[in-house]
This record gives sequence, structure tokens and C-alpha cells, in this order.
Amino acid sequence: MTVLQGGRYGRISRAFVVPANPRTAAQTGARRAFAQAAARWRSLAEDARNAWRMAAAVQNTLPRPGQSSRLTGRQLFMKINCSLAMLGLEPVSAPPPFPQFTDNPVGALAITNAGGVIRLKLACPSTPAAHTTVRAAAPCSPGRAYCDDYRFVGVLPAPAQGWCDITSLYTARYGSPAVGTKVFVRVNQNVNGWEDMPVEAWGIVPAAA
Repeated sequence: MTVLQGGRYGRISRAFVVPANPRTAAQTGARRAFAQAAARWRSLAEDARNAWRMAAAVQNTLPRPGQSSRLTGRQLFMKINCSLAMLGLEPVSAPPPFPQFTDNPVGALAITNAGGVIRLKLACPSTPAAHTTVRAAAPCSPGRAYCDDYRFVGVLPAPAQGWCDITSLYTARYGSPAVGTKVFVRVNQNVNGWEDMPVEAWGIVPAAA
């Protein structure tokens, strides 16, 4: 059996495969947050739901290459409250105003290997917004130029001497990356459940120095 789906360069055909369902703590937590937000939406008064619909009608999603659209009121409610749950913050019943994001100061990803001890740091000359999120992909081939398979690994730690050390966040999710593999990360500032445009960075793990 095959399935058709849209790809980056047009429609593609692939074999039908039942998705893996490892029921990890992160996966279970995300599903729980989604279920709780869905139940909370159903419990809102109709006036409150209308407020979300009005908010969604005037705020497009963040644009991706060639794509930007409007959410429904329910989708906006779920998006905001699932983002807050991911950060361990309290849910909201009323739509928060869209914030004025400052420029995200996060820059390049630097990967070092000192005697086999691998560290991952993001350049960050100033402090970004609170609750800035870090998503990352599993180590991959160094020949790969594009990544769209990111997973939440944690909140960006405070910068020290112009760098944010994300080693522990990354290795807790994927383990220490092997020499020669490429690491992709994506960073968003998060304010009241709203996220700004992501900053993406990558690096290749060097041989031990």
C-alpha cells in the first residue's frame, strides 16, 4: 500500500508505514496537554470562545516559505495553551495580545570536542525573551542541507560570556552526537504562548582536539 502526500518539491508517493508509538515521557506529556486543552476549550462560555475566534481572525500564523494562514479560534486556543503547557506555565482562558518581539539575539551553533568531551553552544551576546525554547533534531548526515524534524528539548539557559550552553538539553534527548554528524537546532522566543520566527543553526561535530 502506498500513500500520497505533499513534499518540499511537490507530491510524493511512499510506502504506508504504521507510525512508531514509543510512548516516551515527552510524547505522553504532549498528548496529555493537548487533551487537557481540548477539554478546557469545551468548558469555555460561548462569549469566551468568540473572543478567541475574533483574535484568530486578525492574526496570521507565522509565515513559512510561501505559506501563511489564519487559524480558527479553537486552533489558536490550542496552540497558545499547548505552548504554555510545554513550558510548565498556567493555561489562559482569554487570548493574550500578540507581543512586540525584540530581535532574537541567538546566532551560530558552535560544537567543540576537547579530548572526546563534546559541547554544544549557541552564540548569544544578549539575553533573549524569557521562556525562549530550543528544538533540535537527531544527529544526521553531514551532507544534509535541510531539516524539518525538530523536537522540543528545553528552555534556553541564560547566556554566559556571550554563549548559551545547550549540551545537557541536547544530550538528554539524543545522547552525545558522534564525530562527523550534523546537528540542527531551532530557537524561538516565547511570550505568553506566542512564538516569534525561529532562528535556525547547525554545526558538524569535529574530531577530538
